[in-house]
This record gives sequence, structure tokens and C-alpha cells, in this order.
Amino acid sequence: MKRSVINRAICEAAQFFARMNFALPEFAFWSPEQWQNGGPEADEIRDCMLGWDVTDFGVGDFQRIGRTLFTLRNGVHGEPRYPKVYAEKIIYNPEGQRAPLHFHQSKMEDIINRGGGNILITLWQAGPDNQASEEGFSISVSGLRREVAPGQTLRLEPGDSICLPPRTIHQFGGEEGTGVSMTGEVSSVCDDRSDNFFLEKLERFPKHEEDEPPLHLLCNEYPPAST
Repeated sequence: MKRSVINRAICEAAQFFARMNFALPEFAFWSPEQWQNGGPEADEIRDCMLGWDVTDFGVGDFQRIGRTLFTLRNGVHGEPRYPKVYAEKIIYNPEGQRAPLHFHQSKMEDIINRGGGNILITLWQAGPDNQASEEGFSISVSGLRREVAPGQTLRLEPGDSICLPPRTIHQFGGEEGTGVSMTGEVSSVCDDRSDNFFLEKLERFPKHEEDEPPLHLLCNEYPPAST
């Protein structure tokens, strides 16, 4: 994935969040040089992988399959220094872009349309083989229990939300023709290194082609604390 694409995605997302009056913390705009000089006071940001996360999952078609998000808070399983049992992300959804089909083994999450256009989310339950089950199931949408057929796509308009228990296969993104949207994710602790299960062979953190310098480091790129 080209660094120029990552830089542009971060700029577009930050500008959209600002237009939506969603303020990001100061470290969202730290330069790589500031990170090189950062000390142990920023360990929580490093260790909990807070900050920018831009990926095309190794597909190489970022406009179609990709994600630009910012992790605001998180904990670490079994780490007493970071005892939070919850996480929060904000996601930038250009029209037509979506994440690949995936599920989480341990994370429960609420996907919330925080504003802008509509969000489309397609759902299955994961079967014993970790593939999409053909059985229907029930799920909570904005606090209302409803029955869902396997592979059904639901529309989340601004203010709507859906609760995804562990092992719920999902894929969501902005609905074309409705405008850019902003998704909130409130969840249990998020472990993006080991708790993402894709239905095809993909990379959560693909390698980068450094065609220009980074504007801001991604959450998996922070250097160790300086001494």
C-alpha cells in the first residue's frame, strides 16, 4: 500500500471528522519526528495501538476494500497497566468502500452511524468451520431485537446502531449515493493483531511502499520510547 494513499486517507478523514465536529486528541497530529523523541509517557498510546489505522488488507484496491480509522481508547488483555475492558474507534466511510468479510473470536462491538450518509452492513453467523453459516439468527438493532437471514444486508441511518456478538461475520461500509459517513465503534478490548478472522487470506497490516514521507505514523509503526 502506497504511503501517499495512506497520507491522503488520513487528511480526508481528519477533515471530515472536523466538519462533523468530532475532535481528535492531540497525538492524532504528532509528526514522525515527535514520535522519535517521545518518552515513556506515551506508552499507553503505543502499547494499546491508539491512533491512525489505514489498511487495504493487502488487496491493493483501497477505494473498494479498505479502512481508515482512529482508535481513541483501548486496553490490553492480561496487562495490569492497561486495565480498560472497553475500546472505542471512529471510522471514516467513503461511499462504496468497505472492509472484507470478517469476525472476531472474543470482541463484542456496537457499530454506530455517528452521522453523514447511510451505512450498509451484511451479516452471517460463523459456523464451527469458521465459515458463514446458513442459519438465521437474531440481533439487536438500536436496542430492538430482530431476526436476520444469513447474508442479509441492513441499512444503518444516522443515529442507528447494531450490536455484534463474537463470531458474527460482518462487512460494512458507506452506501453509495448517500454521502460520506462516520462510524463509531464501541467494543470490548480490541486486539487487532490476533482477533481478526477473515474468510479469505488477507493482511491486517500490509507492507507499505514509501513513495513519500509519512505525515503521521500508524498505530503499528510507533518507535520505542526514547530515553
